Amino acid sequence: MKTLIDLRSDTVTKPTPAMRKAMAKAEVGDDVYGEDPTVNTLQEKVAGLLGKERAIFVPSGTMANQLSVKSHTQPGDEVILENFSHAYNFEGGAGAALSGVQFCCLPGTRGILDVSQVEGAIRPFDAHFPVSRLVCLENTHNRGGGSVYPIKNISEIFKLAKSKDLLVHLDGARLWNASAASGVGPGEYAQWADSVSVCLSKGLGAPVGSLVAGSSDFIARVHRFRKMFGGGMRQAGILAAAGIYALDHHLERLKLDHDRAKHLALGLSKCPGVSIDPGQVETNIVIFDVTDSGKTPLQVAEAMRGKGVLIHAFGKTQIRLVTHLDISDADVDKTLQAFKQVFR
Repeated sequence: MKTLIDLRSDTVTKPTPAMRKAMAKAEVGDDVYGEDPTVNTLQEKVAGLLGKERAIFVPSGTMANQLSVKSHTQPGDEVILENFSHAYNFEGGAGAALSGVQFCCLPGTRGILDVSQVEGAIRPFDAHFPVSRLVCLENTHNRGGGSVYPIKNISEIFKLAKSKDLLVHLDGARLWNASAASGVGPGEYAQWADSVSVCLSKGLGAPVGSLVAGSSDFIARVHRFRKMFGGGMRQAGILAAAGIYALDHHLERLKLDHDRAKHLALGLSKCPGVSIDPGQVETNIVIFDVTDSGKTPLQVAEAMRGKGVLIHAFGKTQIRLVTHLDISDADVDKTLQAFKQVFR
């Protein structure tokens, strides 16, 4: 079977042999009873990294975000976020279905909002209006091309939210990438949010899992809703062990993914019909437009598959590539060679 170069997402990674060994050796218990020692270790580790009182292990990033929304809000509340946010666009309408909230979507610059936009969206107290309850920020921002949220923006939005009695949730699915690119520690970002979600199964290469971190009272509420949403797992230490290994061994190497993404962007900028600004590639996501090539993203994706490379058609005119643990320098060079042939 031909090995494909898979750039569709950083979720496609396979556990490394060393990670598999850690999983096989994991001590386990029943996590629904709070008795899985490896899960407890992971939760304590992530809470410490993020500077929060507690953290809780959940199956997915979508569940992490939606548990946070549910735990912060009441039905009829309004959540303020950027209009291409993952929690709004790519989580199956869960905010409406599971929490009964509505969203106020603001246009960002590569996914990033400034404090004046948020301030303008906060509703005055009036029985006619929904209650502005929660602000959700995404760092890095997926549709923004892996853009890193400036900590100045985050801190200003948090301070505004506190002055208006609002809460802030940080969707940090790729917060590890933001920290690797900016040099700002995860805890430095997390201090400006009431809750933070982080993924282990994207850039860090674990097979499953995310965590939510926050105050003890908040996590107690999340724990109840995790059960309600069906997210309670039993001997989950086998999965948690992969997360612990990833945090111990895969954080530093994220910079390699960022370098490879930049190399892809620079190469693509030389392809006819491709529109991309390599200067905007900050982390491991590369988004480019193929309108001027005369080809659709689906046509490009089909042609690249024929050359052994999997890519993601991102809407009607754009393509997304994501570098990760299983992509090498040689893979990047082969991918660029294939693109040059497709766009020739």
